[in-house]
Amino acid sequence: MTTTLHRAQPAAEPPPPPGSADPAGPGVQVFESVAGFSGALDAIRQSGMTVGLVPTMGALHPGHCSLIERAAAECDVVAVSIFVNPTQFGDASDLANYPRTWDEDLRAVASAGGQVVFAPSVAEMYPEQDGGARTTVSVSALGRRWEGASRPGHFDGVATVVVKLLTSAGRCRAYFGEKDYQQLAVVRRVAADLFLPVEIVGCRTVRDEDGLALSSRNIRLSSDERQAALAISRALRTGATLVERGEDRAAAVEAAMSQVVAEEPLVELDYAVVVHADDLEPALHCSSDGPVRLLIAAAVGPVRLIDNLDTGSVRAFSGRLPAREPAGRTCS
Repeated sequence: MTTTLHRAQPAAEPPPPPGSADPAGPGVQVFESVAGFSGALDAIRQSGMTVGLVPTMGALHPGHCSLIERAAAECDVVAVSIFVNPTQFGDASDLANYPRTWDEDLRAVASAGGQVVFAPSVAEMYPEQDGGARTTVSVSALGRRWEGASRPGHFDGVATVVVKLLTSAGRCRAYFGEKDYQQLAVVRRVAADLFLPVEIVGCRTVRDEDGLALSSRNIRLSSDERQAALAISRALRTGATLVERGEDRAAAVEAAMSQVVAEEPLVELDYAVVVHADDLEPALHCSSDGPVRLLIAAAVGPVRLIDNLDTGSVRAFSGRLPAREPAGRTCS
């Protein structure tokens, strides 16, 4: 059976200029409505094909594209959502300054193997009121610390929009990067607790040649700030190396990571912590209490960056992209 996807006009924030050429080409179908997107994926499943979903806020970089490529390798059809979700931003200026690169994003989706794009408006995702929601989803235990403490309401916004995206997509595999490790933990808990018919797939963080974790926010860094931001990944490597060499005291590892960041004047540390990998609660020990994860967050100039590392991954830290791929740009 052949499935035909009904093409809708693309709508993102901002939408493509009137009369502009379709940058995605004929291989990508773009939907702006929940009904159109859901109906298309239902038709795909009814034809016997499997669906992979990659939720994004656009400004796609090679890290996003690695998610799309993995989804394409494991599923018959890959859908990518592009939606800058206002409910997960506590700072209006951060929302306003979030990069939006619609044409480049569509080209990146096509080159990475995606076939469907869901690009709804804010009004489509939150018809109840302007940019908000009367019904919200909260994962209090996983969301109250770290990013949740520094950005109140952030994970309620994340959990709410993820539920909307996953229920709109229907049965699928959904791919999320490990760079936002706390977000991944929240999404996994939401999917499990609400019995969503979705398999959540966590994918390894993609780094630039010098070790900086790829992020859409990186393009807002000046050259000096980007160089300073390397203190974040350097701190993680320092902490993981200590654990590998036998340091079991979480406090000693946290102090070592903090010291690395303190030596870089352009970086203001928020937290550098050792947590239990499953529930993200603070750990006292690095090896005797089960798997742990190193989490770090810091401000570099006007940009907040986060990163994390599995303590057993220090030797695998070199799995990076060629230097010619600048962080924060598309992978087309």
